[in-house]
Amino acid sequence: MGVADLLAKKKKALAEKNLKEGQEFQEEFGKLDGVTTLDSGLQYQILEEAKGKFPKPKDFVICHYHGTTIHGEVFDSSVERGKTAKFQLNRVIEGWTEGLQLMAAGCKYKFVIPPHLAYGEEQISKQIGPNSTLIFEVELIDIA
Repeated sequence: MGVADLLAKKKKALAEKNLKEGQEFQEEFGKLDGVTTLDSGLQYQILEEAKGKFPKPKDFVICHYHGTTIHGEVFDSSVERGKTAKFQLNRVIEGWTEGLQLMAAGCKYKFVIPPHLAYGEEQISKQIGPNSTLIFEVELIDIA
């Protein structure tokens, strides 16, 4: 067995572990009060409700967000940087595209995004391995 085979085997084992842990996390999160699980597998909890405009996939949105793994490790946070993020909604992971369309400007939601709506089997970073379930607290500040 060569090095490439060993690395592939290690990645496969990590992907299986991450998938199992993510499914267990989603099962428990889904039991919490106020959590909605969509047919796609996306889960959300409304943290702050607001009445405002809803974004469409081609809109640009201005957000504050805090992204963690299911183990609480922060992998990205506009909140920690102290600067909002602006991006086109259809140019991010599917879980964001789907989830933010549920939010009116001014809302804050917590999303639990399963791997197939995030980065799938890709190893994105040290924190985001293959089949990682991601957690985001997102505040939709405005639609540009």
